[in-house]
Amino acid sequence: MEESNLGTEKIGKLLRKFAIPCVISLVVNALYNIVDQIFIGWGVNYLANGATNIVFPITIICLSFALMFGDGTSAFLSLKLGEKNKKDAEKGVANGIMTSVVVSITLGILILLFLPQLLNLFGCTDALREYALGYGYVIAIGLPFMMIGTTLNSIIRADGSPKFAMASMLTGAILNIILDPIFIFDWGLNMGVEGAALATIISQIVTFLMNVMYLRKFKSLKLTKKSFKLEFKMARAVSSLGISSFITQMAIVIVIAVENTLFRKYGVDSKFGAEIPLTVQGIVMKINQILNSIIIGIAAGSQPIIGYNYGAKKYDRVKKTIKIVLTLSFTVSLVAFILFQTIPEQLIGIFGSGDALYNEFACLSFRIFLMLTIFNGIQIASGIFFQAIGKPSKSAFLTLSRQILFFIPSAIILSSFFNVMGVLYAGPVADALAFIIAVTLLIIEIKKLGKEKQVSYAISDGSDNKDKVERNLIITVAREYGSGGRYVAKLLAEKLGLAFYDKDLIEIIANDSGLDASYIESNEQNIHGNLLSSFNTQYYNNLSNDDNLFIAESKAIKEVAKKRNCVIVGRCSNYILRDNKNVINIFLYSDENHKVKRAVKYYGLKKENALKEINKINKNREKHYNYYTHQEWKDFANYDIAINVDKLGVEKTADILADFVERHSYIYK
Repeated sequence: MEESNLGTEKIGKLLRKFAIPCVISLVVNALYNIVDQIFIGWGVNYLANGATNIVFPITIICLSFALMFGDGTSAFLSLKLGEKNKKDAEKGVANGIMTSVVVSITLGILILLFLPQLLNLFGCTDALREYALGYGYVIAIGLPFMMIGTTLNSIIRADGSPKFAMASMLTGAILNIILDPIFIFDWGLNMGVEGAALATIISQIVTFLMNVMYLRKFKSLKLTKKSFKLEFKMARAVSSLGISSFITQMAIVIVIAVENTLFRKYGVDSKFGAEIPLTVQGIVMKINQILNSIIIGIAAGSQPIIGYNYGAKKYDRVKKTIKIVLTLSFTVSLVAFILFQTIPEQLIGIFGSGDALYNEFACLSFRIFLMLTIFNGIQIASGIFFQAIGKPSKSAFLTLSRQILFFIPSAIILSSFFNVMGVLYAGPVADALAFIIAVTLLIIEIKKLGKEKQVSYAISDGSDNKDKVERNLIITVAREYGSGGRYVAKLLAEKLGLAFYDKDLIEIIANDSGLDASYIESNEQNIHGNLLSSFNTQYYNNLSNDDNLFIAESKAIKEVAKKRNCVIVGRCSNYILRDNKNVINIFLYSDENHKVKRAVKYYGLKKENALKEINKINKNREKHYNYYTHQEWKDFANYDIAINVDKLGVEKTADILADFVERHSYIYK
């Protein structure tokens, strides 16, 4: 993903390069969940298939944790390698793996202990219970292997070995296909649903072993026994980066739980009973997941292309890319829509035979529940588009709107009037509402492209007073908004004859990265560490646009620190340069009244809103700092000196700091 290629290569060629492997990976993963049901449907009966659908949410819960640790660790790895901080990268990877091991074993034990209660929670009926318990207990034994294997798979991809990650997953999927008929059918071991579960966990163990063996040949790091020391702070930092994956998967669990509960409640009074809807709807959703996997793969392949060109202000390429993605997504959705409406009996027939009522409900489910699946491509692609351009709130809203905000309330309300049919009607209602929201937000965003003002910056290098210093000295200044800290830092640079870097860094970052200067200024200190920002990640490197921007800033700060004596304002520079010698770190703060007065006088804020805006900006700076450094912004132990500017005034504070620097820096001794 060389930056020059993302900005100049033909978009079609780039999309093929990124989207095809992503589509393959996601489709294989979706098929993994379907294979068992195909063989169970033919080798046992449709009730056994219904039982696997009851157990399915339990595996999704475990998968959500595995992806949180895996995607979070891979993001942490990419981030720290970008900072050239291998020591923290090693700790992060080891802690991500250790956390996955501890949580996976704990969950496995809890599921074995409380499986009957969990099955009731997800809508199990008496007719399904024996099959569900038989399948669930065996699956629970293999869940730790699945979770750890999944975590490692994400890390391996981030280590630069996506082919190995795909190969290990494909090996498990193919082995599962081979073992299923051997263990299930009467011409084999005739183990029924337990055989299907056994085939699954054997396949997961093989994938797990392949991924564990990879750790010995890790490319970017060398993991040692010392690395594997569990640190709560590090484990929390790693996990927080993968929270979006956790939320997305848990949303699926909530939807299934609500849906199954409604089918069990209202199915009893319908001609279909509870078991047929529970079985059929699980199959229908998994078939639809194949469609969604293709669309997600296409859209995810566009992320690095859209993200880079958006940052570089090459809006024509952004528009062209999203146009191609939407066209491809709509085409896939159209083909799926035609299949769902014309051959539902053939599709459900892949999963074995059933009676007339079973086939009738299957046709209703495909034709009603997936009636507006033609719109899914637009909704999914729009959500990923907002991820790519760094709009996490919109991305999160679109990601969760269809399932949580629209489907669940619609299903509850409509089922109270139309019983089990009401749950099916909720599908197109949710799809329609999600489509309207997605199209509206997308059109507004596309129209805004290119209307931002362009900004240029001049670099101040302090060359006029260069003769005053003889060796490199770096001063970092962190400051509260409204404290006058930037002006103090500028005065300090002038008094000591040092180069001064604040917004000047933006031009350096822009020249080095190819990103537009105004884009960098708008996004360099976005809010981090909150729930919505976690949705702003990319499939290939699990880093948000802001993470990549922080890496670019880190490189720029290290470069200027290497070249000349200077004062650097903000941008976590004290943390970035923590290993440099002869660095003096300063923190400047102020009380609320003085901050308001400065903000009104110098920054043009209205007095009645000034304090609220000041607190918001400082909170953003604090979150940004804490997120990337894993330290507290206002912890004075992270600085060599902290001063309340109000006590001395701006100019006197600069004098005191100049004297402090001269006394404590070897340059002036």
